[in-house]
Amino acid sequence: MPQDEDRLAGQHAPLVRRLALQLVARLPASVELDDLMQAGMLGLLDAARRYREMPDAQFETYATARIRGAMLDELRSQDWLPRSVRSKARRIEQAVHALEQRLGRAPLEAEIARAMGLPLDEYRGLLDDAQGMQILHYEDFARAGDGESDWQDRRPAAGGDPLAHLLAGDLRSALAEAIAALPEREKLLLSLYYEQGLNLKEIGAVMGVTEGRVCQLRTQATARLRARLQGQAWGSLPEPELLHQII
Repeated sequence: MPQDEDRLAGQHAPLVRRLALQLVARLPASVELDDLMQAGMLGLLDAARRYREMPDAQFETYATARIRGAMLDELRSQDWLPRSVRSKARRIEQAVHALEQRLGRAPLEAEIARAMGLPLDEYRGLLDDAQGMQILHYEDFARAGDGESDWQDRRPAAGGDPLAHLLAGDLRSALAEAIAALPEREKLLLSLYYEQGLNLKEIGAVMGVTEGRVCQLRTQATARLRARLQGQAWGSLPEPELLHQII
């Protein structure tokens, strides 16, 4: 490796660990931190090789995108969310969507449990089992081509695909509307988690509930968002790098 590339990689190695820790905190316990860090280091080395210093582009900004992309590709290759979890998450989403259509509002937790034919404690257990569900999965993306994951090589620019940018704007609006329709407690949870950067234990302290209960509520909020977005026929989503800017 040329000296400049070696220097860049060495200086920014702590960035890989920081990004890996941020990501692993939002994933199931089955995801190994070391696996994410290894993938992230490969992304960092690739960034160091490709980077060309420009007045309007700092290396850390560029490297962050490459590192995150490498980590997400690693998660995708591992299929880290088991089919059983996806199946349980889908059951919740379908129940939420059906109730929202019938009631015209966000259903209560007890109403979701009743619609699924489950006692409340069993429904909450299902939420525990469905942890790791994300607002959008790679499988939600309509991708062209042969499926190669080269999305981090393509960056949106002013002259980019106007349809993709329009979709991104519409998705941003749809997601904002879906969040606004959440129950107040779940909106607060997402704000504390995504905007304030609190961990689950800290959120539990703010909301006066256990860390486990925070996990359940986050899974339920995610199911509501997915149900709302899918109900609006988001079958063709923008490319992931645009999506990363939205969420």
